[in-house]
Amino acid sequence: MRIGFALPQFGPLAHHPEDIARFAHRAEELGADSLWVGDRLLAPVDPIVGYAGTDVIPPEFRASLDPFTVLAAAATATERVQLGTNVINAPWYPPAVLARSLTTVDLLSAGRLLVGLGTGWSPEEYEAVDIPMAERGRRLDECLDALDAWWTRNPVEYRGDHWTVPASHIDLKPASRPHPPVYLAAFAPAAMRRVARRADGWLPVAIVPAAPGDPDPIAALAGQLAGVREAVEREGRDRAAFDAILRINPNADASVDDIATALVRAEREAGVQHAFVDLIYLGKNTDQALDLVQRVLERARAS
Repeated sequence: MRIGFALPQFGPLAHHPEDIARFAHRAEELGADSLWVGDRLLAPVDPIVGYAGTDVIPPEFRASLDPFTVLAAAATATERVQLGTNVINAPWYPPAVLARSLTTVDLLSAGRLLVGLGTGWSPEEYEAVDIPMAERGRRLDECLDALDAWWTRNPVEYRGDHWTVPASHIDLKPASRPHPPVYLAAFAPAAMRRVARRADGWLPVAIVPAAPGDPDPIAALAGQLAGVREAVEREGRDRAAFDAILRINPNADASVDDIATALVRAEREAGVQHAFVDLIYLGKNTDQALDLVQRVLERARAS
């Protein structure tokens, strides 16, 4: 299994952006296979919708670094690891701006970018970017169309209901050909249908350890993946070419053994071949986060 980790983008570690390159370089030395960023804009004082089914926003989200800048720093500090977004909230961005940013990172990394897109969940963040949240699904569809046009044509032209790219010469294309793989995060039925129709892969999430009374996320994963791949096949696509990258979100009380066990079980029970761990609640400083990276890798690969 390929094992990756989230870059120090949120919470206490975000106050030390000078450590991003050091974290990325050392994580690669320790044997990490991928490094990841997310996309948070703000932490509402009185949130309409909380995080992950709760009614609160984690205090770690009060400090967040720009995902593209963080990836660029990691790209120049590494040579081998893949660099992923899980996820960029695509409807926030004009597709031309998003395409330019993603292309830049892919070129900086010599083709190591994995593009993960989603729609987000915070009404206040949509208010801040002046985009109607009710349009997020339709805007994501248009964004996917516009990205494909930007990456595979020249001149480029795209006209949709929400976004327009006038006929333009765009000579810079990604190092990955024809473009970086595009993964989608999704849970709702309509969003899962979009995954089956359009994505190169799915981005599931497992919170470990599960809260008392909650279902075992790893046990459920095998059935979920089988269902997604069946839907891919119904769309006339090759299920064998469809990928999944699992995000492990450890709780604040998770142990290294909890994380390593989840990784091992995801591979053995669900056939997951690539996963990454977000240490947002566990790494209080860069050195502690790197120690956790080393211990998780050693424990998971010894199992």
